[in-house]
Amino acid sequence: MASASQIAPPAVRRLEGKVALITGAARGLGECTARLFTQHGAKVVIADIIDDVGQAVSQTIPDSTYVHCDVTKEKDVQDAVDTAVSKYGKLDIMFNNAGINSAVNRDSILENDLEDFERVVSVNLTGVFLGTKHAARVMIPAGRGNIINTASVSSIAGGLTSHAYTGSKHGVLGLTKNTAVELGRHGIRVNCVSPYVVATPMSKDFFRLNEEEINNLYAPLRGAKIEPQDFAEAVLFLASDESKFVNGHNLVADGGYTITNYGFTVFK
Repeated sequence: MASASQIAPPAVRRLEGKVALITGAARGLGECTARLFTQHGAKVVIADIIDDVGQAVSQTIPDSTYVHCDVTKEKDVQDAVDTAVSKYGKLDIMFNNAGINSAVNRDSILENDLEDFERVVSVNLTGVFLGTKHAARVMIPAGRGNIINTASVSSIAGGLTSHAYTGSKHGVLGLTKNTAVELGRHGIRVNCVSPYVVATPMSKDFFRLNEEEINNLYAPLRGAKIEPQDFAEAVLFLASDESKFVNGHNLVADGGYTITNYGFTVFK
């Protein structure tokens, strides 16, 4: 796969003049999306807690700035939104992408710790709530806006990841739908993206698999594998005016994994 810096500039810049705030953008899927957004004409605020990495990434992305943001702390999220508005004059796109997985992937709920469960929910679900709340704070007066949340195939299926992660991602999908109904009255769209397993540092650590092993995980769509760029392209579609009538939608990018009954299928 070509690096983001090697990708040819797009013929049509689909986010020209837009301002986006992306949480969890210092690395992984968030970083890839930030790079793609700027290639399409957006100004991007990179929000994360890994300050040295985030600042270094911002220095390599034109029209971007870095801000420290712990999405579990409301003041941090409020300040990140205010930074976007004060620096660029507005906020068009809020991408609630920051997320973590459970420290352990134990299938017995008896072995799951409350502290670990609450930590995952705090980042994955409460972080989306706070990001949506403060984005709406500045988008409602403007009468427009676009909020996108990172969910997961675990938002619509069970038994794939930890109880904490699966519960939090189901919550993200529910929150996406609820806020889409409310905020749609103000011209604000709210959607989410649910990718299959992508070879990022977080997924490698959680599944204890290397990039090749993750890329070889089974999905019905043969000859294709999801890469960070594919995820970013899905987010770009929801962020652009091409999806102007898409609201409350969960864009699942899993090659058909979650629609397949692997215990019984006639398609061998």
